[in-house]
Amino acid sequence: MKATRNRTIDISVDEGRCYLDRCLKVNQPASLEDILDKTIIGDSFDVVSYLPDEFADLIIVDPPYNLQKKFGSNSFKKISDEEYERYTEKWIRMVKPLLKPDGTIYVCCDWRSSDVIAGVLKKYFIIQNRITWQREKGRGSVKNWKNSMEDIWFATNGNHYTFNVEDVMMRRRVIAPYRTDGKPKDWEETESGNFRNTYPSNFWDDISVPYWSMPENTAHPTQKPEKLLAKLILASSNPGDIVFDPFAGSGSTLTTAKKLGRHYVGIEINEQYCVWAEKRLEMVEDNKTIQGYSDGVFWERNTSSIQKNNSSKK
Repeated sequence: MKATRNRTIDISVDEGRCYLDRCLKVNQPASLEDILDKTIIGDSFDVVSYLPDEFADLIIVDPPYNLQKKFGSNSFKKISDEEYERYTEKWIRMVKPLLKPDGTIYVCCDWRSSDVIAGVLKKYFIIQNRITWQREKGRGSVKNWKNSMEDIWFATNGNHYTFNVEDVMMRRRVIAPYRTDGKPKDWEETESGNFRNTYPSNFWDDISVPYWSMPENTAHPTQKPEKLLAKLILASSNPGDIVFDPFAGSGSTLTTAKKLGRHYVGIEINEQYCVWAEKRLEMVEDNKTIQGYSDGVFWERNTSSIQKNNSSKK
């Protein structure tokens, strides 16, 4: 039995058959109308060739890292760097035709696979930056440093691309407030404390990995936080744009895109994860909140009580 506050989505395929029935199977050329706002069940390497060219404004890819990892009934085995490079090139060549000429692609990876992915990515796209984000979870080791960082490569099809920096401002506490003529300079004085909205950097230390009491949490072993994806989606797409995820997992990208007024298309091979994705997409109808994001800004970690106070005043 779950604890009362445990909100993890872990319904089985049998329990969630109605959600699985909502997923789309694609085995012939499909129009944009056919796939829009759908979770496609299948292997991306089989499905992608049936999707329309240049339909996506933004592609977010969270491929299997080069680790021994079990994903439900499927598993990914650690392979050599050379083999992983060939695997990476295969899916990059697969998704590139789907991206609009002014589109953006983000690719998630860990330190082991980061260099390999970057090497292939720059052959097909223009790399704009590398984001490093801090996972506050991670296994410790007595013979090595705890692995608590992951990378996200930011690349574009060309030099003309969307980047809405004002939509991804970071709200930080002001520790030593500076005043001019007795008034706050570039910061805001509130009942909850002193804050400043700052431009985002490529190091993110404000992300919480989903855990058991969060409504977005699932039993997926490598689930990405909605807050993390919200930054990518808000910065690199506009309302009504189409976000594509070829390794959709438990639907984090799709759910976040829907919450932020974007269209989505996702592909996932695992039936169990498709069930969880569709359940989460249904939940968006009643709850569009994103943990760590409110009032149009991203809040530092552990400021949830301040966010709730601000939301209650709306």
